[in-house]
Amino acid sequence: MPLQAGIVGLPNVGKSTLFNAITKAGAEAANYPFCTIDPNVGVVEVPDLRLQRLAEMVHPKKIVPTTFEFVDIAGLVAGASRGEGLGNKFLGHIREVDAIVHVVRCFQNDDVTHVAGSVDPIRDIETIELELALADLETVERRLDKAKKNLKSGDKRYVIEVAALEKLKGVLEEGQAARSLDLTEEEQDVLKDLHLLTMKPVLYVANVGESEIHDESTHNPYFNAVKERADQEGAEVIRVSAQMESEIAELDAEDKVAFLADLGVEESGLDRLIRAAYHLLGLITYFTAGEPEVRAWTIRQGTKAPQAAGVIHSDFERGFIRAEVVSYEDLVNAGSMVAAREAGKLRLEGKEYVVQDGDIMLFRFNV
Repeated sequence: MPLQAGIVGLPNVGKSTLFNAITKAGAEAANYPFCTIDPNVGVVEVPDLRLQRLAEMVHPKKIVPTTFEFVDIAGLVAGASRGEGLGNKFLGHIREVDAIVHVVRCFQNDDVTHVAGSVDPIRDIETIELELALADLETVERRLDKAKKNLKSGDKRYVIEVAALEKLKGVLEEGQAARSLDLTEEEQDVLKDLHLLTMKPVLYVANVGESEIHDESTHNPYFNAVKERADQEGAEVIRVSAQMESEIAELDAEDKVAFLADLGVEESGLDRLIRAAYHLLGLITYFTAGEPEVRAWTIRQGTKAPQAAGVIHSDFERGFIRAEVVSYEDLVNAGSMVAAREAGKLRLEGKEYVVQDGDIMLFRFNV
């Protein structure tokens, strides 16, 4: 199953508008809570300028970008962990994704209602974090009861598990995320099958007004508050205007470039968001480049060459012999594959080679 980033937030913060802009999938967006009941899944292309540069060098017949999935999850409300607002169903959808894109309202608009009656992004973040923490707490308490009973077996694993669960319980009872806890490798190993909601990595999206999207100053107190919160957590925050991005998404490529130029920016907020979510999932890109096509391939960071080859075809992994590799930077600096080879930048790598982001690869295999 492809890795997925789930878009979450309170109702009416711009989640579905943003999702529509990202995927052009047409998820219903309306000014009332729970207009999106079932999660909508959209496949998005990952913007990567390296593809175009490689195409200029190789002149392929086609260019194929890499993709991953966004999931639009209906708005959570206070009490979701107790089933309020269809909470159990929504929490289940969050549990299935690999990372969380948390959309936070950072704009004033009297025509768009807020479920809490006022705009306060930190309160909104804490509302959702608390509900996720409470749901995790229930999971941890059930597991802790079972682990304590298993202590009688004398297995060291259960000693480690009980200690780790006690740590988690204390953090979650304070309404904090499980990811804030520094766990040892042993503790992480015994807890990995818990699939805790608050253990998932988070990217914050500050949904600002259209007039503020090109202003990188700190005049928006709502955005500043979210940025400070993200910095404290070691998380990233992306500033977007969901409404403007939905309008940009309707433009063709040429008009989009002109529109962004008028705003004084080189790329849309969505492009930055998609790349940030891609990296949040621990994904990197390698390329294959030839006359038939220049193509980007998605792998997890830390993937070795045979497994990277297997993304193209299982036979490539099964019969892997070696890979010819050149980094994107070395190839561009050399100007061509021939020049890169002559400069000694083209390497032969074996089964233990860990593929790096931007590698251009040619696999040799025999089945």
